Order: sequence, then structure tokens, then C-alpha cells
Amino acid sequence: MALKVELKPHEKIIIGSCVITNTDQRAKLLIEGERVPILREKDILTPATADTPAKLLYLAVQLMYVARDPQDHHPVYFDLMRDLLSAMPSSSLLIQEINNHILSGDYYRALKESRKLIAHEAKILATARESAGTAKFQGAA
Repeated sequence: MALKVELKPHEKIIIGSCVITNTDQRAKLLIEGERVPILREKDILTPATADTPAKLLYLAVQLMYVARDPQDHHPVYFDLMRDLLSAMPSSSLLIQEINNHILSGDYYRALKESRKLIAHEAKILATARESAGTAKFQGAA
């Protein structure tokens, strides 16, 4: 079954190991093939945009997803995963799901689970910021 993708003007997409940039008009693509990695621009993280531990983990999974040999990126991923578990133990179930997908070679699903981890981390960071703001406010009183 083919995947239909509509690209906005100047939007980028990764198909396999190629980065494709659309021109100045909308474009529709019909992509056929099995197990070809495809990432839309909105789902792509770069080292510059991976600014939290969960985003760095996502980046490692993303690199596995598009790599010819995903196992080249396993050491970095597992180091990041251990660090993240130490800093955020509440992420253990999400990380376990990501690990299961990686170990079974389903990197696309590992990416989807990694997005959930980023959302979980964002909630924790927002709560910490609120607590810090409340503590400052109470200290000023």
C-alpha cells in the first residue's frame, strides 16, 4: 500500500537517506515501498533543536530509524537512556516501550513512543517551573 504525503511549500521530508525539499507550491507524493524510513519536517529533530534529555533520546532513535545500520547508534541511545532513567525515574514505562520497539527493530514505533516521552518530560518541567515560581513568590512575602 502506498503512502500519500502532501508537502507544504518549502517543506522538507526525509525518504530513506535523502532529504527532499519541496518547491514554492504544494506537492502531493505517492510513496511506494516497504520499510522505507520517512520523516516529515515537523517530526525531525536536529542536534540544535534537541535541547532536553528526552529530545536527545528522540534524536538517537531518529538516527537509528534512518540509518543503514541502526545498531551503530545503539551505544549512544543506551547511554542517554540510562542517564534519563536516573534523572527521571517516572519515565521507566515509556522507556521500556521504546526499548522493546528498538530491540524488535521497529524504529518507527520507537519514535512514536519517544514523542510521548518528550510530552512527559515537558509536563515534569512545567510542574518544576510552577513550583519554582511559587517558591519565589512565597519567599518574597
